[in-house]
Amino acid sequence: MKSYLSSVTKLFEYYQQLGIKTFDQVNDEEIDWKPGEEENSISIIAKHIVGNLRSRWTNFLNEDGEKKWRNRDDEFVASYQGKAEMTNEWNKAFSLLYHVLSELDDTDLEREVFIRNEGHTVVEAINRQLAHYSYHVGQIVQIGKMIKGKNWKTLSIPRGQSEAYNKKKFDEDQAHRHFTDDL
Repeated sequence: MKSYLSSVTKLFEYYQQLGIKTFDQVNDEEIDWKPGEEENSISIIAKHIVGNLRSRWTNFLNEDGEKKWRNRDDEFVASYQGKAEMTNEWNKAFSLLYHVLSELDDTDLEREVFIRNEGHTVVEAINRQLAHYSYHVGQIVQIGKMIKGKNWKTLSIPRGQSEAYNKKKFDEDQAHRHFTDDL
């Protein structure tokens, strides 16, 4: 199960970095741009993920993941005073997650934890959060692309470059590695 924890940690790091690479491409005003009146901005989605990270991973094994002190509705009100504050809070919240994951061992993975009074194995809870964060990071990236338009710097294989990318990959010796190792 150490390979599971290592792999899932790398995936969380990947999604954290996709967020940061999007933040890097927008300015302080653009983090609050919304595609529509009922839509969320980059800063609001980031604030929601930060709130969720803090709630879910604080006292992860011993308390319900939905903390009484969490004000989820407030997460959907823009309040960051710029990109630097947003990025700092993003990184601090992800650090909490990584600390918890680094403290887990095989015996913890089948333990039961609760989120809103619903029981999950630790593995199920981790997978739930990975899916949740990847969903929202995808939204952040999409909004960043909408804001930057032609000036967007792709975070994956650029259009028209798949063949060259695959050639490079297949020119390497087969080996066990994680797809995020060279990102």
